Amino acid sequence: MHRFPDGAHVRLRTRIEGAYVYANEDGYGVSMSPHGASLNAVWAVHRLVRRGTSYVLLHGAAYGRYLSVTRDDAPRGHGRVVQRLYDDPRRRDVLWVAVEDGDMTGDVVMRNRRYGPWRRYEHPDETISWMVEAIPPRQDPPELPPVVPRHVLPQPVSRRSIQYGRATDQEGFNPLVWSTLWFDGQFVSNLRRDIANALGEHDELNVTLCVRGGSQGRLTPLVTDLPGDEQAMEIVVFTTGSQAAAELVYPDVDAQQQQDLDF
Repeated sequence: MHRFPDGAHVRLRTRIEGAYVYANEDGYGVSMSPHGASLNAVWAVHRLVRRGTSYVLLHGAAYGRYLSVTRDDAPRGHGRVVQRLYDDPRRRDVLWVAVEDGDMTGDVVMRNRRYGPWRRYEHPDETISWMVEAIPPRQDPPELPPVVPRHVLPQPVSRRSIQYGRATDQEGFNPLVWSTLWFDGQFVSNLRRDIANALGEHDELNVTLCVRGGSQGRLTPLVTDLPGDEQAMEIVVFTTGSQAAAELVYPDVDAQQQQDLDF
């Protein structure tokens, strides 16, 4: 089927409830939410052909992690949809096949390469049909969210390892060359400041951050605060205003929703 073009941004929405597949702020769980105007409800398409079969992979526009299925904590005989790093080229739980629903609505049914159809947990014999909503790009990158004063922060503050590397202005990046810093908290503005300082940049606005959702994952512009876990993150740094930075695509979550686009 000619849906899910490589590199596009989409939402997946149920026709009956009208809820969206939503990347939870813990960086792991996935839930259904009515809030479509959020990066947590947006997924970037990563097309992959393996042994002659074309698969759809979806990584979150918020945290860059891939939509996956696990049997951990799932009802017997079913899988649970989660966010995971795509860190092994042999992984099958991140591979999806989108098939037409067959009811002439243009909706799709998502089938996982490892666990089969994405099913309702309370109705084992019923598959979910999804409306695919295409999201246009923004003209300019969004501003990063503001930093909350320290005295109103919940305690304890999370701490994680950040591996970072700088790309060339023409997009090149050596994935074997990483530096490491420890970062406290979740504010992406503070992370940009700390990485800029580590790179010797006097103005933090000179750097643009992208997160990589695993060694096999694609880059996602990091414009939201970090997830609430303490999992290490890989950050690729571009020079703001460079050719490579200008080619980054940011979804316009506030644009009028587009559905049934001819992909």
